Amino acid sequence: MRHAAFGAIGADGRIMAGAGTARVTLTVSELRRAAWTCSLGSALEYYDFALYSLASALIFGPLFFPSATPVTSLIASFATYFVGFAVRPVGGIIFGRLGDHIGRKKVLLMTVTLMGLASTGIGLIPTYQTIGIWAPVLLVTARMLQGLGAGAEQAGAAVMMTEYAPLGQRGFYASLPFLGIQIGTIIAALVYCALLFGVTDITHSWIWRLPFLVSAVILVVALYMRLKLKESPTFETIQRKVVEERESLTTLIHGSWRTILAGIGVRMAENGGSSIYQVLAISYLVNTMGLPGLWGTTSLITAAVIGGFTVPIAGRLSDRFGRIKVYRTCAILQAVTALPVWYAFSTGRPFAAVIALSIALGVTTWGMFGTQAAMLPEMFGARHRYMAVSLSREVSAVIAGGLTPLVGSCIIRWVATFSPSAAHPGQMSWLPIAAYVIFLALITIGTTFFIPECRNRDLVEQHDII
Repeated sequence: MRHAAFGAIGADGRIMAGAGTARVTLTVSELRRAAWTCSLGSALEYYDFALYSLASALIFGPLFFPSATPVTSLIASFATYFVGFAVRPVGGIIFGRLGDHIGRKKVLLMTVTLMGLASTGIGLIPTYQTIGIWAPVLLVTARMLQGLGAGAEQAGAAVMMTEYAPLGQRGFYASLPFLGIQIGTIIAALVYCALLFGVTDITHSWIWRLPFLVSAVILVVALYMRLKLKESPTFETIQRKVVEERESLTTLIHGSWRTILAGIGVRMAENGGSSIYQVLAISYLVNTMGLPGLWGTTSLITAAVIGGFTVPIAGRLSDRFGRIKVYRTCAILQAVTALPVWYAFSTGRPFAAVIALSIALGVTTWGMFGTQAAMLPEMFGARHRYMAVSLSREVSAVIAGGLTPLVGSCIIRWVATFSPSAAHPGQMSWLPIAAYVIFLALITIGTTFFIPECRNRDLVEQHDII
């Protein structure tokens, strides 16, 4: 045997994937294709996510929700951002059940298509000035379709790669598709950097549409690669062994509610932190502290580059030390750094903001994300894994991720009422927002003490870990 970047390789160039009764032999190219294919879907999802986040913070308000009060316009913009999260559990349930029934590959083809078409459609919607109320209606509709597809995309990528991965290396391999998060975030931020460079007001130009239209290119590449992808070897084993009818949502909740609650709990810090630092922090820096939009996107790019290293390292560490220990450590780091990070934001110093966001998002939040890639699929039994992971991820996304920018912008507006004549009204909102980050982290830290270590369990096992 020899070792390479894609694991232990036999003399014939093949590798053992899966675990327990689901172990099969795959070629290195098949494993590599699975990782890249899942990464491209994640890249599209997070390109859309970062794109919509930046657009919500920087341009959607005046384009689709014109108002005499800029803060009110921003809140309305973040409300549409929340709508995409609100429908994600529905998408997770629908596509998750399909994924457990007809296979991971077919559903991943459906979800990436839905997301790509919806994102491209946003770039074609006329503004409020052109068609009036229909502009925000179409934007909300596209955002809902985006959310439906995203509701099972990341869960499917995590399940697929966890089931593909060689035993003992699941954490590392399952984290690889999550590099698509950094790829998508960097592409979106770079595009906005290019658009904002030298442009006084991007809302008076058609070029804001270009980033959304680029989604069509990513979609074509992702579809091409996914059509060539083989089905998960673990799913094929499950299909041969499991003859019972697939579980409904009711039976899933009845039998797995403890594990689902645990899945929701561990994601509060990760998903909430991701939304806070990718959306609310950028809005705070630009709209409250007055930094140019270019600095906001630069901070996000730097954090994403660091996250590109953090995610696979966290996955590798979870293979060595266990999922729970690594995840808990990252959550503790998020809690400890919340106050200094948000204080750095409140100073209005550009370089301090870049460093603070790189630590908060690039290390602590995405460290949890890299560990979670294998952890969530390992927590659930074979018969309902896709739907259960989707449900856990997307319910937490609504609670922790979707509401956060809306709540945070309301906090900023409330704090601003106490000092309307200040140079930066709302500046002191950094303190309650930091406290909220700590609160989410404490929920996650506490939840980790109720989850047994799940590293390397047999993926054909039908019972949940709790």
